[in-house]
Amino acid sequence: MRVPEPDRARAEVLRAELHEHNRRYYVLDDPTISDAEYDGLLRELQALETTYPELLTADSPTQRVGGEPLKMFAPVTHRQPMQSLNNAFAEDELRDFDRRVRETLGEASVDYVAEPKLDGLAVSLMYADGVFVQGATRGDGETGEDITANLRTIRAIPLRLREVGGGRREASIPALVEVRGEVYLPHAGFKRMNDEAAARGEKLYVNPRNAAAGSLRQLDPQMTARRPLAFYAYAVGYAEGWARPQRHAQVLAQLRDWGLPVSDLVETVQGADGCLKYYAAMQTRRTSLPFDIDGVVYKLDDLDGRDELGSVARAPRWAIAHKFAAEEAETVLEHVDFQVGRTGALTPTARLRTVFVGGANVSNATLHNMDEVARKDVRIGDTVIVRRAGDVIPEVKGVVLDKRPAGTQPIHMAPVCPVCGSEVKKDPDGPIYRCVGRLVCKAQLQQLLQHFVSRRAADIEGVGESLIAELVERERVKTPADLYTLEVADIAVLYKSAEVAPQKIIDAIHARRQLSLTRFLYALGIPQVGETTAKDLARHFGSFQRVREALPAVLTLVDGVGEAASEEIRWFFADDHNVKAVDALLAQVSITDEHPVSADIAAQCSVAWLLAQQKVRGLGPVKAEKLTAGCDSAAALLARIDNELALARALDERTASAVREHFAEPAARDALLALDAQLHAFGLLGASAPVHVTAQGPLSGKTLVITGTLPQPRDAIAAQIEAAGGKVSGSVSKKTDYVVAGAEAGSKLAKAESLGVTVVDYDGLQTLLQGSG
Repeated sequence: MRVPEPDRARAEVLRAELHEHNRRYYVLDDPTISDAEYDGLLRELQALETTYPELLTADSPTQRVGGEPLKMFAPVTHRQPMQSLNNAFAEDELRDFDRRVRETLGEASVDYVAEPKLDGLAVSLMYADGVFVQGATRGDGETGEDITANLRTIRAIPLRLREVGGGRREASIPALVEVRGEVYLPHAGFKRMNDEAAARGEKLYVNPRNAAAGSLRQLDPQMTARRPLAFYAYAVGYAEGWARPQRHAQVLAQLRDWGLPVSDLVETVQGADGCLKYYAAMQTRRTSLPFDIDGVVYKLDDLDGRDELGSVARAPRWAIAHKFAAEEAETVLEHVDFQVGRTGALTPTARLRTVFVGGANVSNATLHNMDEVARKDVRIGDTVIVRRAGDVIPEVKGVVLDKRPAGTQPIHMAPVCPVCGSEVKKDPDGPIYRCVGRLVCKAQLQQLLQHFVSRRAADIEGVGESLIAELVERERVKTPADLYTLEVADIAVLYKSAEVAPQKIIDAIHARRQLSLTRFLYALGIPQVGETTAKDLARHFGSFQRVREALPAVLTLVDGVGEAASEEIRWFFADDHNVKAVDALLAQVSITDEHPVSADIAAQCSVAWLLAQQKVRGLGPVKAEKLTAGCDSAAALLARIDNELALARALDERTASAVREHFAEPAARDALLALDAQLHAFGLLGASAPVHVTAQGPLSGKTLVITGTLPQPRDAIAAQIEAAGGKVSGSVSKKTDYVVAGAEAGSKLAKAESLGVTVVDYDGLQTLLQGSG
């Protein structure tokens, strides 16, 4: 077939563009287009080459992995090529891949190992007799760069493989083995790197992948050592003296045995349906993972089958990458509004020229805060990169400076609240600006009320967003307490339709006049107090008044409540507006399940603990215990400190001097006495009040994790476990006693099995609850 001249010319243009983008991506680590745009160009060239095979050239980007070694590092020739993967972008492409595999192997169904596709850098680690001797980048697939010294600085990479197999190294570790994996930068590490760079006035990294690439390509390994890089192993490449297992899942298990980190998200699945189910699960979990992934990878589990399938020029026939929908796109920022949140925080929101990204049309995106606006130098009229991840609010990731037109306008914080006109003030310790109008501000009030009536808070049915908006607009409800003063007429005037029964709504409100302490605390909307923290505060302090009065140090007795959360709680109850709103609410509702403080936090309290909270220079736990021995109160401790001889007997001269100097300040003595008074008043110190013992039962002292689909809702099962004295955790660890696994249990089940944690099904849990386990 004769190739039309326009198509021939277009193919040449596409090849040139893709070569340049490959160079910028793999060599310079400075891409100028998004992954979605690159994939679009590559697919266009593939379509032309498929239609006109004579257009296919040996150097076509469709036939090779892009990139060349940087001149600053010695080249390394891979003993076995590090291939790239073909991509699937839609379900039918994945099913076509599965069909080809099955037909070639003559199998009705095959198993795949599914894993998240980390957005990092592929590396090769060579071990000789179990010792790490060389590390390299993938480069162009045939030749990479020697980055051994830099890889040695990554603590996740063992310098010597762990010996297994009865202590006989030769039985488990090959004479020479190449481990392949991905170096990546977790979100927390990326934030830390950029925070540190900002403090030094240096250029910030755009994303974790670029940061990881820049870290690995530092000429000075000490620079790399300061970067919080991580590593996951996913395959064995070249090997000598290795008895290869039959299945890839067994290879991963062997990598773990050798001491290499392997993702706990890896699963073995059956056929295309299993692959798609895994893909959907990863898409849902994607935004909650501590690192970036841009899809999933499926690899045939049967290694002999892989040999039979072989490879094409640039990729194996036995594996494929299933990419997520494009998450980034370019569009124009037309103007900026400021949204007011429940706590009064003003968030700059970009109004965009509508663009399709991440599977949806996006016209609004968050700019987070004014510090981010300044850091990214975002202006009205700019072409910006919009990122959308799952159900997370789209964000403006950055500016395409090359496309900035003349006359762009800087973004300034609104001088007054756009909703109520109140003054806007910046938080003294952070980047957030807040409206000071509190519940006078209808935006704050409306969101607070929506939170208050939500299912996990007061759980008032029938009071939805539209009803709350009308009640706020008419100024019939100004605090949560006002909900309980509503009458049928207040609802009837808003709804003429027979579908809405005003009496039913009023009945639903009055049915929630009694609330548990957990629900009450959560419903207040205290910053940093989510449902779990509310439950922990309720369980340990036992009464609202104690939570309300607790000093920050006392609040931190509860596991999971740190200094920041304790300060937020303290500030919330010190605010006059909040005091009035809470008192009004207490006049309308009652708390049903108050009890004494828990034995768990009472056991932590002592005069030594009191002293430790004062943070005296050089006074550690051992010295604090020695100084407070025999003291039953802060007053007794202060008397001992004031006694030169007693102080000298308890401490060395330097520490004694520090203690004496610290408590010479009246404020320090007052703080100690106030904390002591509160512990005694709460019954945490001395014998002024009984303590509450956590529910005892067949699961007392046991930690359980729930995963998969079970016959009852997860909340109901968690309540049963807690009623039996157990604790429900969200993650599996060595401290987990049982994992309750239902249908479609995923990585938690796999981790439990790898750690040897006991796994029970729903019936097994019922046996445990009855005390028969």
